Amino acid sequence: MTYFMIDIEADGPIPGDYSMVCLGAVVVEPQLSRTFYGRLRPISQQWIPRALAVSGFSREQTLAFDDPREVMRRFAEWIVENGPKRRLFISDNNGFDWQFINWYFHHFLGDNPFGFSSQNLGSLYKGLVKDTFKTFKHLRRTKHTHHPVDDAKGNAEALLAMREAGLKISWD
Repeated sequence: MTYFMIDIEADGPIPGDYSMVCLGAVVVEPQLSRTFYGRLRPISQQWIPRALAVSGFSREQTLAFDDPREVMRRFAEWIVENGPKRRLFISDNNGFDWQFINWYFHHFLGDNPFGFSSQNLGSLYKGLVKDTFKTFKHLRRTKHTHHPVDDAKGNAEALLAMREAGLKISWD
């Protein structure tokens, strides 16, 4: 199984009405060297300035980003190339990240290379330490910057630390 840590930034709370601004991914393995980054042009006229500000981009900048269909095609190719067998989508907030990735894959490509499920990093940690009030964020080494590759790397570092602490993870 190949674990892909994913992070996205968006200009609003839901896909379709709002747009995914950028996405980052890293294959979870000790070196964390296999990464993907894409910036996507808006698909909607709607956007929430406060939400977009988190990404560090202006609306004008996002209008010059790449065609979303092309970014998702490149992302799908990268996923298959880096995880030719079973692939697992995991993120810090999979309720948010998954909805955008899944919607964009189905809307633009008609299929999601991750299939129909995802994992939540925080939930894995809570189960590992048997405490629903605990957070994994202290396990990150890479600073949380809201650049999706940085954030995916930090979350992957946390997952690797959880593996060292006893979380059973199967690698290909």
